[in-house]
Amino acid sequence: MTPPPLPGEPSRSVHQAARLRGEPRLPGDKSISHRALILAALAEGEGLVGGAGDGLDVKATAGVVAALGATVERVSEDGLNVDYRVSSPGADGLHEPEGVLDCRNSGTSLRLCSGMLAGLPFFSVLDGDASLRSRPVARIIEPLRCMGAALYARRSDTLPPLVVIGRHGLRAIDFTTRVPSAQVKSAILLAGLRAEGRTTVREAVATRDHTERMLRSRGIEVRREPGTSSGGGWVAWTLEGGARLRAVDERVPADPSAAAFWLVAGAIHPDAELTLRAVGVNPTRRAAIDLLARMGARIEETAIGGDSADETGAVHADDVGEPLADLSVRSSELRGIEVVPSEVAEAIDEIPILCLAATQARGRTTIRGAGELRNKESDRIAGIADGLRALGASVAVDGDDITIEGPTKLVGASTRTYDDHRLAMTFAVAGLIASDSTTIDRADSTAVSYPSFFTELERLRA
Repeated sequence: MTPPPLPGEPSRSVHQAARLRGEPRLPGDKSISHRALILAALAEGEGLVGGAGDGLDVKATAGVVAALGATVERVSEDGLNVDYRVSSPGADGLHEPEGVLDCRNSGTSLRLCSGMLAGLPFFSVLDGDASLRSRPVARIIEPLRCMGAALYARRSDTLPPLVVIGRHGLRAIDFTTRVPSAQVKSAILLAGLRAEGRTTVREAVATRDHTERMLRSRGIEVRREPGTSSGGGWVAWTLEGGARLRAVDERVPADPSAAAFWLVAGAIHPDAELTLRAVGVNPTRRAAIDLLARMGARIEETAIGGDSADETGAVHADDVGEPLADLSVRSSELRGIEVVPSEVAEAIDEIPILCLAATQARGRTTIRGAGELRNKESDRIAGIADGLRALGASVAVDGDDITIEGPTKLVGASTRTYDDHRLAMTFAVAGLIASDSTTIDRADSTAVSYPSFFTELERLRA
């Protein structure tokens, strides 16, 4: 049985909802918000990042960019999203930070910024909270060292804090990632902007390609080519170093990872009808939508066409290669499925909430090769299993595989989140269908990615 929340910890209780209706407000895509701020710092001039997520992770990246010499102004905000105006001297005008660069809980900030810093000729230190200090960095250090930057970390170069001593004129490399990771790929490509020659990153599974699309929108030629593995399925990304980024205005689409929580809520609740507006449906980010549809979720998708820039001059996400859609979901009868490792890699952030969906699906759901979940804000495999078992679900873990038998009637209980925002939101959604009251400890962890999550939850059940 999962232990109750520790005394004094901020917790929330969620009660079963009679019905769910409405249009939940979604935060701007976290992955794109990070990248937009970093690329704005590397481009000379002024650009607007509209509708960026206002969670703590994105705030961390904004703070890093400001500490390097870019001017980052919050020009409007609504408690969920923010418009940033970024004015930068460009990569050659950024300077050594006066103190440690605080990435808070954001592994994305640390890994992407390390790629940016590798090509800037000064000393910097990337650090964060206790959770971030347990996240692996060796996979970042190896390729960036090969390019000529000097990087060091504690525990034999495996854990943050991460020291980066950048240099002018990095060496271009041809690198094959060992574990599918958009963050590693993006770090190498960002460093490749400051390298001499052609940088190539090869991956066995095509991970999210926001960096590549956003570089293209800023005037950088990024090519996708077939990989060289005889096993097939490989892809290679290449760019030439030395090109300058142009400053642009753009709007960030709604976050598909955040949308996944409401898609599952609508599918598993017996009386639900929810609509999600202007969600990013990039082919490398929509795996959760497609997996839910395969489980039988009644999801309707309406594509949003790519119009020209609006009256503010901002280029919308669909105009720089990010497809958008409105998504509607209704109460559904789900069935168990098998999720293979390549699909896990594509839906890595949504696996916790998909596991909740599996508890309400008829039959067995098996999720294979989910080991990367152990390297997130918490050991998410253990956290998922503990929390769902506490609620009455049948969950088995065998190595990196998760098996869930359903459907099971959930019963309210105390759940542990381990300060992990995605676990907190998963157990809160479970509370909408569980009998009795479900308690989520450290519920304020949702501020990392979705500050108004509980406000939206209460509004939808009203």
